[in-house]
Amino acid sequence: MKKSLYRLMLELTHNPLYNVMLKKAATHRWSRAFIPSFSKTFNINTDEVARQQSEFHHLNDFFSRELKEGSRPVSQDVHEIVSPVDGVLAEVGDITDKTLMHIKQKPHSLETMLGLKSAVNTYLGGKYYVFYLSPKDYHRIHAPYAGHVRRRWALGRYSEPVNHLGFYFGQEPLATNYRLITEYETAKQRFAVVKIGALNVNSIHLSHTGSYSQKGEEMGYFSFGSTVVLLFQQDTVKLAQWIIDANKHDLPIKQGETIGSWIKQEETSS
Repeated sequence: MKKSLYRLMLELTHNPLYNVMLKKAATHRWSRAFIPSFSKTFNINTDEVARQQSEFHHLNDFFSRELKEGSRPVSQDVHEIVSPVDGVLAEVGDITDKTLMHIKQKPHSLETMLGLKSAVNTYLGGKYYVFYLSPKDYHRIHAPYAGHVRRRWALGRYSEPVNHLGFYFGQEPLATNYRLITEYETAKQRFAVVKIGALNVNSIHLSHTGSYSQKGEEMGYFSFGSTVVLLFQQDTVKLAQWIIDANKHDLPIKQGETIGSWIKQEETSS
């Protein structure tokens, strides 16, 4: 019952006024009283949380909690790409020649998502990964690979809920919601991290504004549950074997786990 109530509060709303009220309630000091209940309801592992529950200022502060150092080991293999978040790997697929991504069996326009024709051309024919974060998940976002920041931009205004009802009733929630996009450049490839809001414009916060990110370095965080989409260029990445073997959607995943690897030059020429 409590879990359903919390999910309803945090996910199922199309009313901007309700969003404002929810934000005020979750950031008010009296909301600290709900932290133990929230933590118990979603079975959150408090042993890995960097602070004690009594040290958080309000419920939203706990929602965007940081973890103790070393809680999420990151692969140091120079060829491997890692998950940017905790949550579920909801979808993996190809970006077709019609610039579409079929997510939850619904077409999403890459051009609408990115807003820049040059960016669309960059990732046409490539691969996408979709990560969904539920209320229980660690909500910090980390770089999936090391690279120089080529550009950052924001799009969208009001956000629809990014969950099953949002996909059912919304038009293209992952392509039209408020989103912050960071495009990285490595020695030979580009990739983009699309951070997508679930409730309102202020649900995404940048904590890294530098020109370079190390693999696994924190980029920002969500103050409400949301989604991250990774985009890769054509013929640059291959899926991790465990994802291929699973052969299904909604795979539980932790930040730092390997999700793929760069295709070596000899593999593309063979």
